Amino acid sequence: MAIVLVVLAAVAVLALYGVGLFNRLVKQRNEVREAWAGIDVQLARRADLIPNLVETVKGYAAHERETLQAVIEARNRLTAASTPGEAATADAQLQQATKSLFALAEKYPDLKASTNFLDLQRQLAATEEDISLARRYYNAMVETYNTGQQKFPAVLLAGPFGHRPAEYFEAEESARTAPRVEF
Repeated sequence: MAIVLVVLAAVAVLALYGVGLFNRLVKQRNEVREAWAGIDVQLARRADLIPNLVETVKGYAAHERETLQAVIEARNRLTAASTPGEAATADAQLQQATKSLFALAEKYPDLKASTNFLDLQRQLAATEEDISLARRYYNAMVETYNTGQQKFPAVLLAGPFGHRPAEYFEAEESARTAPRVEF
């Protein structure tokens, strides 16, 4: 009888541990999803600002169609992205196109002095900072979640519980090199 009680107690302890492990992984997965939602909100905010910026620039530099078209296409790719990897790629393209757009401001002094342009530029800069913060938070949550799955004994149970490693939001190679500025 004593052996049966010891076995039952051991099974109960293991079951409780399994439930605790499952709940911890579910919490971490939800934190990753919430962190991704934070990035998504900021990317959407930036995507909403871009058309206003493009329209402002169009008034001053209507013949700069290639640059304006590149910005619009990059924005559309970003809004269509469905995974962190796709979003990171589209985000890098949009950042590059946006840099070209701001370079146009140097050619057009009236545009550079425009209140609308300056306000949009400030809003976009603030949004870029918010995106950067959201990315760092998301990647920290991904690290916690992925590490939690890889630790023993969770590594034995994470897969059967349906947990898969989350994808980091990584910068594209082109975003890692500083642009060259010549005067």
